[in-house]
Amino acid sequence: MRRASAYLLAHCRRQSPKPIISPVASSNPCSRSPHGLLLLKPHEFLAPASRNLDTLVEKPAPVPSRQRKIRERSQLEEAFEAAGTLDEMMGTFKKMESSFDEKELGLASLKIGLKLDQEGGDPNKILHFADRALKGLDRDGEPSLVVAMALQLMGSANYMLKRFSDSLGYLNRSNRMLARLGEEGSGVEDIRPVQHAVLLELANVKTAMGRREEAIRDLRKCLEIKEATFEEDSVELGKANRDVAEAYVAVLNFKEALPFGLKALEIHTNHLGNNSVEVAHDRRLLGVIYSGLEQHDKALEQNELSQKVLKSWGLDSDLLRAEIDAANMQIALGKTDQAITTLRDAVQKTEKDSRTRALVFISMGKALGDQQKLADAKRCLELACGILDKKEAVSPIEVAEAYSEISMQYETMNEFETAISLLKRALALLEKLPQEQHSEGSVSARIGWLLLLTGKVQQAIPYLESAAERLEGSFGSKHFGVGYIYNNLGAAYLELDRPQSAAQMFAVAKDIMDVALGPHHADSIEACQNLSKAYGTMGSYALAIEFQQQVVDAWDNHGASAEDELREARSHLEQLKKKAHGALSDELSRKPLPLPQIDSSRSQTN
Repeated sequence: MRRASAYLLAHCRRQSPKPIISPVASSNPCSRSPHGLLLLKPHEFLAPASRNLDTLVEKPAPVPSRQRKIRERSQLEEAFEAAGTLDEMMGTFKKMESSFDEKELGLASLKIGLKLDQEGGDPNKILHFADRALKGLDRDGEPSLVVAMALQLMGSANYMLKRFSDSLGYLNRSNRMLARLGEEGSGVEDIRPVQHAVLLELANVKTAMGRREEAIRDLRKCLEIKEATFEEDSVELGKANRDVAEAYVAVLNFKEALPFGLKALEIHTNHLGNNSVEVAHDRRLLGVIYSGLEQHDKALEQNELSQKVLKSWGLDSDLLRAEIDAANMQIALGKTDQAITTLRDAVQKTEKDSRTRALVFISMGKALGDQQKLADAKRCLELACGILDKKEAVSPIEVAEAYSEISMQYETMNEFETAISLLKRALALLEKLPQEQHSEGSVSARIGWLLLLTGKVQQAIPYLESAAERLEGSFGSKHFGVGYIYNNLGAAYLELDRPQSAAQMFAVAKDIMDVALGPHHADSIEACQNLSKAYGTMGSYALAIEFQQQVVDAWDNHGASAEDELREARSHLEQLKKKAHGALSDELSRKPLPLPQIDSSRSQTN
């Protein structure tokens, strides 16, 4: 996809106002330019011809300085419009600075800023021209398309400088201005490309800020704009569908990603054929999606089709990554011997101390671990860590992901201290990257869970609380991952004999999981069971019985497949009822006996 600035620059040319001096003379000898400057026909400044009978040459009178300046300004404008390269634009712009004020230079500043952005120029220089453009164009406070474009450019430059809050402010203002222009009846065809660029940049900024669910909504709006702009099933629509699918994969929402991935594949296959690189990329993405859905046979099928295309195009780097993906799919299917063969071939194609070689060793370690060859597996993981240690400064995100993957393998070997140590190394890298809040939250959650698992409950709580905060900001408050964290927090508080805090956490977890997974999902039922346990510990038996009854009903809904779980749930329910009855009996036995009624009349008689 082209940079958004490429679309805007082309659009900006169409929005250019007329030159300060019109190249075609007006019928009126004196007229005003769009900038309010007085325009005069050149011939009006010429003195009448001298009719000297002794010569055939007529000498025109000198051109007045005012007319000369107007001509020079016109020539500069024409030269700027005709400039094809950035150097030519900059050279002409410098000459214009002595003849034009900042208001008049606004549009030229915008065009230079967009050109710099298109060519990947210095963000500080882009910001400089974007700021000049905005100050020059946004004088009256009224919405206009060029002001919206200047705001978009300000947002883009601030994003590149990692000033995400500033970027968000400019982009939101641009988005509101475009919406207002649309409501006022401005041309939809003019607004759409600018709106698409703004929404795309908003998605980038929100992703960087960890607000990924919001970013997906912006990407879907981008897709809607393209659907309204391009012909049905155009290649541009294929790429837009793939962008949305990738965004859903990033938040682990594989179910939502699948239809967009399939649509991208359908469009690219129809227009480009089965042997196109775009189709290969679509198939590789579908492989990831199907793996996430644990449909590993389908994942492997897509991967193999992708490899054929990549091989035919000679894309060795992409092909090698696809082979590693294939090995991981083979491992998931239990085909560890095939996976090891695939990885042995792959390692021969990698460079020494390359990150790709580290990935091969990680996958090899997993395959050997599944075969219970633990010593060999650990050796592979140690080799991977040795390579990754040298890459931390260059590729912090990729290295953090690799450390997290290695830690999971140590976890399966019950090497919990090593797993926690690797996760802390990953967390240290991610904490320096504000755009990786979602990854930071996920790693914090795993550290908290492992500390909880190893009995270090007090240490676990701050990691879990940090994880909940970051993942809520990234994925939304109703994401199932957030529900698991609150469930673990509840377990931690219960372990610390804080049942009231535990009940609050379990209640939040249950609400999230009921929405995200459904009330009959096993993890939702577990959250409900934990809530019942917390209330039981507090002695609130009525609430404990109510939630335990929900557990019984939910397992009963599963039928024969959950007979053991149903039997255990009913047993817990009966125990709670007995405790409730016993507590009521104790309460009654502790109540003071009422005083006997005394007949006042009898006492008076006696």
